[in-house]
Amino acid sequence: MSLSTSLSNAVSGLTAAARGAEVVSSNVANVMTDGYGLRKLNLASRTTGQMGSGVRVVGIERVVNQRVLADRRIADGRTGFVSAQLEFLQRLEAATGIPGEDGSLADRIAVLESTLIFAASRPDTESRLRSAVTAANFLASKLNGVSDDIQKQRMEADAAIARDVKFLNASLTQIEEISAAITRRITLGYDPSSQIDQRQMLIDQISEIIPVKEVARDREQIALISPGGGVLYDGKAAQFSFAQVGVITPDMTRQAGSLSGIAINGFPINLDNPTNAIMGGRLAGLFSVRDDLAVTEQARLDAIARDLVERFQDPAVDPTLAAGDAGLFTDGGGPFVPVPPVNEEGLSARIRVNAAVDPDQGGEVRRLRDGLNSAVAGPVGDATQLNALIDALNDPRALSGGGFSGAMRSASGLGAEFLSLVGTHRQELETSSSFAQSQAASLKELELRAGVDTDHEMQQLLLVEAAYKANARVIQTVEALLDRLMEL
Repeated sequence: MSLSTSLSNAVSGLTAAARGAEVVSSNVANVMTDGYGLRKLNLASRTTGQMGSGVRVVGIERVVNQRVLADRRIADGRTGFVSAQLEFLQRLEAATGIPGEDGSLADRIAVLESTLIFAASRPDTESRLRSAVTAANFLASKLNGVSDDIQKQRMEADAAIARDVKFLNASLTQIEEISAAITRRITLGYDPSSQIDQRQMLIDQISEIIPVKEVARDREQIALISPGGGVLYDGKAAQFSFAQVGVITPDMTRQAGSLSGIAINGFPINLDNPTNAIMGGRLAGLFSVRDDLAVTEQARLDAIARDLVERFQDPAVDPTLAAGDAGLFTDGGGPFVPVPPVNEEGLSARIRVNAAVDPDQGGEVRRLRDGLNSAVAGPVGDATQLNALIDALNDPRALSGGGFSGAMRSASGLGAEFLSLVGTHRQELETSSSFAQSQAASLKELELRAGVDTDHEMQQLLLVEAAYKANARVIQTVEALLDRLMEL
């Protein structure tokens, strides 16, 4: 009996050594694989009655630092949230242009002022008057272009939301299928670690869109819960719904019902609540761009356009204008009406130069000198009206809206403040982005430290080799003893 027990013990040792070699080889092979969890062979002594009878393989443990993993997922989500907003402001700043840059908003205002001054010095020169009209057209086109860029970014954010929602639904369904496969493998006595690796990679991708906390359930099952309390998965995948639109205009908002919100399992998510179910990730950042940031910057740009229109449609600036007449800049060709209901939304996209002074629209440039509604030409050397336009451009005025402070500003000062507000917010987000990326990188590095260490695995392989040799030697010795017994 003692020889047969020794043989059984040695065979169990060989089996454990073989499994150990399998685990080591899997770890080394996957040292560069994203989402791979370190495998560890768990062994226990085997007993029969009161006697030891070798070793048994308890199972293969997948070693992952869940706390670090959870923190890293939150950091990834934060990076996505800030990056979406930062990209919007960087593009808006580039579209607006910095002061001193050719073609910037501030430059276009300055060029209009300089061409008016140039025309006032020789009001009889048609080429100088034409240059001023051209500068006014360029300024209006700049406001149109920046407004178009804001709405383009809103449409891109809307499309990105639709893509993320589609990915979320597909990934959560895949997690449900993988979790079912994990249950089947456990039931059949197989190791489910590879399926758990696949599930972890999907959860990592989801966490960039909506950061989630992984809550353990029995038999390697999990629940996924967002920081805002949204249950994305708990035995069954949640379904998100969102309706993309084709074209977005300045007047379209989610609050007005013209843009889609997002729902989970048919229940609308209150996006105005800062602790909503999708908070903290790229998806929330995209909604912030489409519904908040872009709307705020559009309102500021519209306020600049309104200020520009109102500066020149005042009869005190141009005596040929009656109350309600359009000035040098118009609202789509007509006057801007500053009485309720005030249609300021999208004014920067509609602003145009008055056709009366634009030769390309059948107008006469001399009306810049004589007054927009002048029927006949006045004295060609009279620069009074041109000087009045220059003064109107430079006069400090209080703003009617747009979220600016109540200080008095010239047109150029207002344009500079707009860019300053955009730049300040962009710098704040760049700081937040750097911190979030640094935090995510540090947590990723910490996570990798708990991963596969090839030096340690090689040491384990030497131990496996020694154990295999020792157990093989026991078997050889038992075989020799049995042969000797058979010879007796």
